[in-house]
Amino acid sequence: MTKDIAQIMHEIGARAQAARLTMASATAAQKDTALREAARHLRGQAAALIDINAADIARANEQQFSAALIDRLTLNASRIEAMAKSLEDIAALPDPVGKTLSQWEGHNNGLHIERIAVPLGVIGIIYESRPNVTSDAAGLCIKSGNCAILRAGTESHATSTAIWHSIEHGLQVAGLPLDAVIIVPTTDRQAVGVMLTMNDSIDVLIPRGGASLTKRVAAESRVPTLLHLDGNCHTYIHTAADPAMAIEVALNAKMRRTGVCGATESIVIDEAVVDHILPKLADRLLGMGCVIRGDARAQMADDRIERAHDHDWSTEYLDAIISIKTVKDISQAILHINHYGSHHTDAIISADKNAVALFCKQVDSAIVMANSSTQFADGGEFGMGAEIGIATGRLHARGPVGCEQLTTYKYVVTSHGATRR
Repeated sequence: MTKDIAQIMHEIGARAQAARLTMASATAAQKDTALREAARHLRGQAAALIDINAADIARANEQQFSAALIDRLTLNASRIEAMAKSLEDIAALPDPVGKTLSQWEGHNNGLHIERIAVPLGVIGIIYESRPNVTSDAAGLCIKSGNCAILRAGTESHATSTAIWHSIEHGLQVAGLPLDAVIIVPTTDRQAVGVMLTMNDSIDVLIPRGGASLTKRVAAESRVPTLLHLDGNCHTYIHTAADPAMAIEVALNAKMRRTGVCGATESIVIDEAVVDHILPKLADRLLGMGCVIRGDARAQMADDRIERAHDHDWSTEYLDAIISIKTVKDISQAILHINHYGSHHTDAIISADKNAVALFCKQVDSAIVMANSSTQFADGGEFGMGAEIGIATGRLHARGPVGCEQLTTYKYVVTSHGATRR
């Protein structure tokens, strides 16, 4: 069986590589047509897509998956419309391919040097329960002139395949190769293991899933990766925070959707305001069904708060659970966040401009926010149309990975017959 899966995967890789040069030279008009036609087809298939998704949800319920996973898996009319709208938003962006990033004259040698944006090539995306990743990843890869190999999770495979058919339709209408976006046809987990070794046909791998998947990719992949391990995000309530703002922003950051990677998992709060703000915030959180775990000082402020243990500070709950850490000042807050956070997204609530500036400078995260909900950690909200994921590493891309982040560059050098001495 392993041999059969390996053969399937290597054939897919070869097909994607064969489509690579065509996609790299595709016109902006072709790529935008593909995206808009895919969006139109997706809207037309909404009712059928919801039925297919309902079967995926039923299977997930039978296997007793968590409420957070079921939420990530679920499609409805508004979420399908959001996927279609994202494809149109990506189409409306400037074409990142062929863009001159910089240019200059060589050192007294008659050379004119340009640095030009070019596609990365073939991008493998391994994801689990989010079927919208299918359209987001495909759309961003098409716009950036890349080819994509999509490996959807078992729980979302039927839904993701149905979405992929809309992408195929768009590519066909635009006259682009159907192999520009290929979905892995099997749910066998051996396919993931093979993808991790396909450095001859996949240029970059992007995992979009839980910590176990991402850790496996980081440990085993022979292909360069863009990844983040966890979304252990913090909202820090500073002494100078407006109490009403702090409560509303923290509530949204945690409870809007608890299963997304930008959800706040821990609130850090200055001791000077804990007695004034925390009980009111706890009222709202508990009223929405959120379990609150806190340190001893937080429990003194509100006896409804459960005791937090050391592991809580580094836990990505992806559920209606939050931890509360009290600190003496902003320096302690920054130390705590940098130590326990996952360098994904962290926010400060404060009216003190100096405190905001210090936090934004010293918190070592891909996204740092001021007086804003961490749930805005999303490429679509950043005006990027969509995102494949949020990278927390330091090389190539950091933060939301959109179509510009899916390009690299090459140097184009011209002269009038220059020769080197």
